[in-house]
Amino acid sequence: MKRPVRGGRGARAALLRASGLAVALLLGGCNSLVAQNPWSPMKPVNAVRQGQDPRLILGGYDVVAYFTGAGSMPGQAQFQARYEQVDLRFASAEHRVLFEANPRAYLPAYHGYCAAAMLGAVPRRADPKVFALLDGRLFLFADEPAKERFLQHPAANVTRADRLWREQVEGRNADWQRLKRWADPLPAGPEAG
Repeated sequence: MKRPVRGGRGARAALLRASGLAVALLLGGCNSLVAQNPWSPMKPVNAVRQGQDPRLILGGYDVVAYFTGAGSMPGQAQFQARYEQVDLRFASAEHRVLFEANPRAYLPAYHGYCAAAMLGAVPRRADPKVFALLDGRLFLFADEPAKERFLQHPAANVTRADRLWREQVEGRNADWQRLKRWADPLPAGPEAG
């Protein structure tokens, strides 16, 4: 008579899930959990807590400036707006008006997380100074090498990142998603560049 085998992949996965839950509960009041995970459709979001702003997207960079040809430009506190419980800053009153007229046109893909990291369904902070505009959408990257890799096969990578964002990340806790991907990474897939 064979003895049942203990452990294995299922036991490891259960242990990692329990550990992740314990870590999430312990970190419940941490800044990244609060700033990156509002109770709104903008969850998760690449945001930080800064002064009186609990969720400042992209550390205060102007999301409209990318589309006006100004590139990455810090916004000013006096030109601020709130959208879906997330605070945004703009370089001018004109940029704020443009945003308020059509917010979705200016929001970065994957709520400002690194597009290259999204190929693995990982919400990784992007540097607001490293970006690309593709088909009228703003994509941000953690660094130049990530941007270069993503842009080698932009159409396939956008398709894969969009799918993984919708299926695996959007509406979920960013810190939990990072832990989940560490414990059980996705296969690279044929679309990944």
